[in-house]
Amino acid sequence: MKMRFLRLISLLILIILMPGKAHSWGFWAHKRINRLAVFTLPPEMIRFYKKNIEFLSEHAVDPDKRRYAVEGEAQRHFIDVDHYGTYPFSNVPHRWRDAVSALTEDTLQEYGIVPWHIPVMVNRLTDAFKEKDILKILKTSADLGHYVGDSHVPLHTTENYNGQMTNQVGIHGFWESRLPELYGENYNYFVGKAVVLKDPLETAWSSVLESHLALDSVLRFEKWLNDSFPSDQKYSFENRNNVLTKVYSTSYSFAYHQMLGGQVERRMRTAVYRLGCYWYTAWVNAGQPDLDKLMLKDNEMEEEKFDRKLQIKDREAFNFIGPILQEDMFVCCMHHTEMEAVQIPKTNPNLSSGWLLAVKQAIINWITC
Repeated sequence: MKMRFLRLISLLILIILMPGKAHSWGFWAHKRINRLAVFTLPPEMIRFYKKNIEFLSEHAVDPDKRRYAVEGEAQRHFIDVDHYGTYPFSNVPHRWRDAVSALTEDTLQEYGIVPWHIPVMVNRLTDAFKEKDILKILKTSADLGHYVGDSHVPLHTTENYNGQMTNQVGIHGFWESRLPELYGENYNYFVGKAVVLKDPLETAWSSVLESHLALDSVLRFEKWLNDSFPSDQKYSFENRNNVLTKVYSTSYSFAYHQMLGGQVERRMRTAVYRLGCYWYTAWVNAGQPDLDKLMLKDNEMEEEKFDRKLQIKDREAFNFIGPILQEDMFVCCMHHTEMEAVQIPKTNPNLSSGWLLAVKQAIINWITC
């Protein structure tokens, strides 16, 4: 029994440490992309999105959280496009049906589908706007932002996604998490106003191909730096959430960031801009519904929830017990399969203290059941 337990622990540790495609832009970068995309929107949209900017930011990482809980989720975050040959990958049809016919769906799913999934999400957002479903609009907008962000990461376009083929294991998190966290606050995110996209699918493919073109620099520069940098200064340790964690040192990170010449910033800027364009396109395709009315509806819902809370508090204070003699009154408490009821006769205008106590006790039972 003890040996079985130790084997289980060892397996869990291996799974945690095993390099895999669990990475995407770090949480910081994903949240920042969703947040900043709001400011690319036109006046008719920005008020609604700005009101919900915290939701959009916090839920930017939801797709990563469900990667291993939802079947078919993982492949939506990447495409190992170099599996199919070399740039510009003219043998890979951009239309899904054509790609399935040429390469089979099993192959496409195995090597990633992010450029095909982005327009699917745009269509879902269009439907959410048409339905005027506030929560669906927000959730779909946040999820769409995640996939758009992933399509702008060079290491999401290759089978060598974590440098495991070039003795550079760890480079995935280095490029997309460590560097933005260290230097992202100083990036220039003024990217202009969103426009309506003629073809969201082709825009998604443009993002993927641009990212793949940047891949050579990502790998080659880090290789050069590793060969010339003092090995004892490459890593350091930081306290993260009370855990001592091994990270790339600030000096090594700075040198690599300088060699990349603003590459991480450019990919983030493009992701911010294109996400705004996807949101805008979905809204226009839905007929440009009045989002200000949705805001009023949302406010009314919030007020109704607040009123309910006040009513509950009033009940707890027993301030609502008064003359209740117009009709027979039953105060009922459902507790599992039992029901207690107290009937108050409407013919007697003067409640006895016994009846009042009985009513009060029944109400207490109702509230606490």
